[in-house]
Amino acid sequence: MEKYNVEKIKKDMEKTKNDMQDREKEFFVKLQNYLDTKMYYYGSIQRYDYIPCSSDIDVAIFTDNTESTLLKMQNFLNKKRSEFKKFVFRLSLSNKIAYGYKIKYVDPKNLFTAEIAIYSENLKNEVLVEQYAKCDIPFYIAFFLYILKILYYKLHVLPFQTFLNCKRFFLNYLLVGEDTEYIVIH
Repeated sequence: MEKYNVEKIKKDMEKTKNDMQDREKEFFVKLQNYLDTKMYYYGSIQRYDYIPCSSDIDVAIFTDNTESTLLKMQNFLNKKRSEFKKFVFRLSLSNKIAYGYKIKYVDPKNLFTAEIAIYSENLKNEVLVEQYAKCDIPFYIAFFLYILKILYYKLHVLPFQTFLNCKRFFLNYLLVGEDTEYIVIH
């Protein structure tokens, strides 16, 4: 983890490499203002394999008070507590265990999907480095991911599980050399 400049990573992940649609930008600005906390973008929105209006937008939020943030998120998104899934994630670069909550949000007009993860503030640096490592990927992996997404999102020739397995292979085995240990608890 020493090779990463955490302050630069934080700044890079506060904005997106790919442009978001106006509706997406508006949603995230309102959410950030409502929660009064920064949003950190990761996943394909930060890579060359992002497909507008198809790829989901992955966001990490860090808080000192998880319960308060969950309540605010429930209110803002108009979601039940049971829709927030608790997870455990082994950070392969630091070998630490991160706990958090995740929710998949689908825009009411079905124009975009977001996956929002909520973590404890004390794991911020380690989680951001872990997520950043999967944003800064070799061109050939981005190319394969892009083709995979075209086959799934645009041509509809891949079943979801095949898409997911291939994506995990490219991002985990080819990039990191091992599968990510990520478990949804409830």
